[in-house]
Amino acid sequence: MMHKTMQKLPLELDAAKLKEIAPERLQGQSVAAVLLALGSNYQAKYYFPRVHKSLAALGEIQITTAFQNPDFTATLEHPKPDYTNQCVYLSLTDSTTLQQLQKIFKSFEGDCNRQRPIEPATIRQVTMDIDILLIKLDSKNNNCSDEWMIMADRYPFKAHESAGIVELVESSL
Repeated sequence: MMHKTMQKLPLELDAAKLKEIAPERLQGQSVAAVLLALGSNYQAKYYFPRVHKSLAALGEIQITTAFQNPDFTATLEHPKPDYTNQCVYLSLTDSTTLQQLQKIFKSFEGDCNRQRPIEPATIRQVTMDIDILLIKLDSKNNNCSDEWMIMADRYPFKAHESAGIVELVESSL
């Protein structure tokens, strides 16, 4: 079920115009909006509302249905807990650089008690993971067109990310 803060947000994406850009090329650019992927495999019902509140403090948000998915790195020998995933469209009240946004999102993960294990073989309890899938640069501050860009390190999108993007676009029509 779609959760809206305030009004329906206009999210227009033309898939044919989307460009993949390496995040390091955009670090200092002012961002007007982002499309995020949230993930949690531990107490998602507690941590999702918490991070929604934090994101809403940055601007207006639109939230997709939450999907439960198996951890794609799980095997029969090494089972792992399922993830709850969700996409969020965030239209920022004040534009900020991509680098600043990434730091803010890391602090939100920390506020949700996110622990990053040192040993790769350990089963991780991920309270909150926030990934930026798409960004829309602030055309006033960047001398650029009003287009969305794919974060190259997140593409191709996972099935639940694609489903979330489609849900957000269709709900804004």
